[in-house]
Amino acid sequence: MKVTLLGTGTSGGVPSLGCNCKVCRSTDPRDRHLRSAALLETSSTRVLIDCGPDIREQLLPFSFGRIDAVLLTHCHYDHIAGLDDLRPFCVFGAINIYADNATSECVKRIMPYCFGDNLYPGVPLINLHVIKPGDTFRIGDISVQPIKVMHGEMPILGYRFSDFAYITDMKTIDDSELEKLIGVKKLVVNALRFSKEHHSHQLVKDAVNFANKIRAEEVFLTHVCHHIGLYAEASAMLPAGVYLAYDGMTINVSSF
Repeated sequence: MKVTLLGTGTSGGVPSLGCNCKVCRSTDPRDRHLRSAALLETSSTRVLIDCGPDIREQLLPFSFGRIDAVLLTHCHYDHIAGLDDLRPFCVFGAINIYADNATSECVKRIMPYCFGDNLYPGVPLINLHVIKPGDTFRIGDISVQPIKVMHGEMPILGYRFSDFAYITDMKTIDDSELEKLIGVKKLVVNALRFSKEHHSHQLVKDAVNFANKIRAEEVFLTHVCHHIGLYAEASAMLPAGVYLAYDGMTINVSSF
């Protein structure tokens, strides 16, 4: 399975509007972080994780015309605002969207024109599937295991795909959920910045500690803000096996 990190930034993205710091002025493309999203691809299946306001820009470089499913982590704007942009993919039928109950209800509220009777032609066709932690299911040849993590006081979903896991916006995780991630070889996980605690996001040290607990072999830090620093400088500060993710980075996963 090929994983492409379409976006690796936090809710404001990088560059940050109105900022003139060295990261926001950088010409290194690895210092550019659109809102977080990922694309999973096998020879027969294509799945999006999250669908934020940058999704149109993120998908334009790809030539495919079909998406099999979308996995949503939670209902915040930077993770769901681009759902309407998926309407071109509906030519093959309704798009299957998997989310927990709270996120599913949020999608219905912000896109009421996609649900109910007598839909006007051209609206995105959506099949909402409500999932919860503990529900393991398959999308094509990809096995999906939702994992509950806490975004401050808000329960949200991360996802394990056999040897690979994708977790964003996490602050804490219960031990019972952490156990479900032990043995993951490649981990994408959020790390907002190096210092200054945040009430609902991990710092780099938290992400590294978490990765050590589940014994991940390779760790890719996503959902970063401009305070993470320049890519080259930040990368030099990370321990072996831990990498600062950037938009367009690809990860190959052998077991999924």
